[in-house]
Amino acid sequence: GDLLPADGVLIQGNDLKIDESALTGESDHVRKSADRDPLLLSGTHVMEGSGRMVVTAVGVNSQSGIIFTLLGAAGDDEDDGRDRKGD
Repeated sequence: GDLLPADGVLIQGNDLKIDESALTGESDHVRKSADRDPLLLSGTHVMEGSGRMVVTAVGVNSQSGIIFTLLGAAGDDEDDGRDRKGD
């Protein structure tokens, strides 16, 4: 159940299975390998196996960061004009 803190590309893996349900909603674990489906996304959990990856994005530039930024922007739009003092 280790949480991936960054996006990356798998360069070496050993029977790696990832829970991507936090991002995709899909409940099945996804098998990852360097040859087939090597992309690992932040906010997902390692359920089985091990691996090494090259980090490609962190923080607000990662997939989970982009989602949280978009959700935050939507929340700001909804709050405009409400609960402001001095308007």
